[in-house]
Amino acid sequence: MVLTAEHKIQGARLDPDPTPPTLHIHKPTHLHPLDVDPTPPPGSLFCSEGLLDYFENTEWDIFCTRNRPKLTDSYTEDTWMKLRDAVSAIQNSTSIKYNLEELYQAVENLCSYKVSPVLYKQLRQVCEDHVQAQIHQFREYPSSSLDSLLFLKRMNRCWQDHCSQTIMIRSIFLFLDRTYILQNSLLPSIWDTGLELFRTHIVSDGAVQSRTVEGILEQIERERNGETVDRSLLRSLLGMLSDLQVYKDSFEQRFLTETNRLYAAEGQRLMQERDVPEYLHHVARRLEEENDRVISYLDQSTQKPLITTVEKQLLGEHLNAILQKGLWMLLDENRVCELMLLYELLNKVKGGLTALLQAWRDYIKSFGGEIVSSPEKDKEMVQELLDFKDKMDHVTQRCFQRNDTFINAMKEAFESFINKRPNKPAELIAKYVDSKLRAGNKEATEEELERILDKIMIIFRFIHGKDVFEAFYKKDLAKRLLVGKSASVDAEKSMLSKLKHECGAAFTSKLEGMFKDMELSKDIMIQFKQYMQNQSDPSNIELTVNILTMGYWPSYTPMDVHLPAEMVKLQEVFKLFYLGKHSGRKLQWQPTLGHAVLKTEFKEGKKELQVSLFQTLVLLMFNESDECSVEEIRAATGIEDGELKRTLQSLACGKARVLNKMPRGKDVEDADCFHFNSDFRHKLFRIKINQIQMKETVEEQVSTTERVFQDRQYQIDAAVVRIMKMRKTLSHNLLVSELYNQLKFPVKPADLKKRIESLIDRDYMERDKENPNQYHYVA
Repeated sequence: MVLTAEHKIQGARLDPDPTPPTLHIHKPTHLHPLDVDPTPPPGSLFCSEGLLDYFENTEWDIFCTRNRPKLTDSYTEDTWMKLRDAVSAIQNSTSIKYNLEELYQAVENLCSYKVSPVLYKQLRQVCEDHVQAQIHQFREYPSSSLDSLLFLKRMNRCWQDHCSQTIMIRSIFLFLDRTYILQNSLLPSIWDTGLELFRTHIVSDGAVQSRTVEGILEQIERERNGETVDRSLLRSLLGMLSDLQVYKDSFEQRFLTETNRLYAAEGQRLMQERDVPEYLHHVARRLEEENDRVISYLDQSTQKPLITTVEKQLLGEHLNAILQKGLWMLLDENRVCELMLLYELLNKVKGGLTALLQAWRDYIKSFGGEIVSSPEKDKEMVQELLDFKDKMDHVTQRCFQRNDTFINAMKEAFESFINKRPNKPAELIAKYVDSKLRAGNKEATEEELERILDKIMIIFRFIHGKDVFEAFYKKDLAKRLLVGKSASVDAEKSMLSKLKHECGAAFTSKLEGMFKDMELSKDIMIQFKQYMQNQSDPSNIELTVNILTMGYWPSYTPMDVHLPAEMVKLQEVFKLFYLGKHSGRKLQWQPTLGHAVLKTEFKEGKKELQVSLFQTLVLLMFNESDECSVEEIRAATGIEDGELKRTLQSLACGKARVLNKMPRGKDVEDADCFHFNSDFRHKLFRIKINQIQMKETVEEQVSTTERVFQDRQYQIDAAVVRIMKMRKTLSHNLLVSELYNQLKFPVKPADLKKRIESLIDRDYMERDKENPNQYHYVA
């Protein structure tokens, strides 16, 4: 029996080059049966069983010589033959005659005695010979006799066998791989050697590589055409090309070229055959398929160039066609899903969003321009603008991911088209606000009304000529306040607050003054009623007067009408009362917006008629006479001809016909006669007939517009004088530039030139004698 010093005797193992020449042997703590090795490896220290007792009590110094035993040539040769047989068995898939541990130990023994270089060369040569022999199975069949799919399967089987064989061989020669090869940086590992041999002798063969790549491309094309292919086979073969580092050169370039060709043709064909929504869904599906292809079997490095190629051919090459053919249709039909998809797809293409942005801007300008520029659509213009703005906001939020660039482009487009027709949109917006703030508007609750006003303010921001809005808004506000037609004081003040926030305090100062006048008038009327109670001759008429500050309110054309004596007397009483409290002031009566409540008796019974002052004067005449002609009414009331005809029309041709006109007809002529309609019937007790006061006449509209233009002339004159007073001398171009910066409404250069000429004529400024384009301020 022998004891292997390697297990229990520290330092007793012979090393090819032992460092300490003196070794100390210590007593082992115990002896296990497994410590006894009947076939100790070479280089172990033995001791017989009879010497064990001596080792129990003695520490020994063992002196080792530096001359180690040499391996015999026969041992090296025999060991290699044994290893070669094992390698051959692995390559041929037969059973190995020897124990794997024994083979591993044989490799370790050879490496320990500096046989590593020879062993490495021998192993490489054996592997190379085997790999070279494999090429024949691919060459011996002509390309026509072996189906491409069978060829791929054979190549894959060859590759899989080679990999498993290389792993098995490496496990036997692991000691060689981890010592000698690892210490020599120029030598490839056993695994890398296997890859190199397979690459050199099989894959780099022109015919084999060509058939392999063509077969893979054919399978991919079939899959793209909807057929089912073996993805695991493709994944294995493409992994082989990647592992052999020929993926990019041998496969990827050809694959991308084929992909480019396929999708270029497909894009051209489908753009002709399909509409844009269908085409967009097809592109999205194709991109999803290609991404799935990368995940399933292509190399990850192929993803970016592959997706870029698909996007370029299906989107980039047809960018303008997609937008021209489909964007307007998608927006008209409010196809939210397709618009969302369009944005996502074009976001992937270089220049895609820029092109979409321009097309989006052009659509808004075109569609909005049609709304604004059509006079026949004026009645619906503001509502259509609000609906269009809501729709575009929805698109930017849902489809364009709230992209700030698109939001700003939308604002610019709205501002552009809404000002192509100067002044009219501002006028119509003011009238729209009036319709919403009038009493009797039952369309919306207070919350809904507030939302409508907020939306109107967004449209209002786009308008350049805000002074036109102010003029018409002031005129309509005056009517609502004086005729008592305002739906809600809170809503009125809310709108005023919005305008103030948007345009500043100067813009709303007069509007706020109108509200102050109404509040002061209420206080004055309380005092006047107390004053009337102390009068010795009280009147049967209850008078309410609104005191208006002339600068705050719209200007009204004075009209002298013939009031009944009792009304005139009451006016004089109020005048005496008011001037007694406010000396130095002048009162001017404005009958245009006066209104009254008349108690009337018909055959059906008593009714109350809410009428304008002009309607009151006409109806009072029928207390004295049953029939009156137009001429008689005109002479008795003193009402201007146009206003008189409107008044008579409202009494005899409207819904509540308290007068009968002879002959019948919608228009009032000078020869017509009117009778009191005692047979008049109505379900209400108090009947409102004074809506006519709220309607805008053509004359009112024209005079309001003219007043705006007149105010603009004053503002231009003031701005020119202000600039010249500060600068003293200025060229024409610089003066015009300064004016554009200061003026808050659109103005043409020709209009500015006229105002400058007017100021020169009035000696506010003069031309330079040598340079006519230079102006000097005249103090």
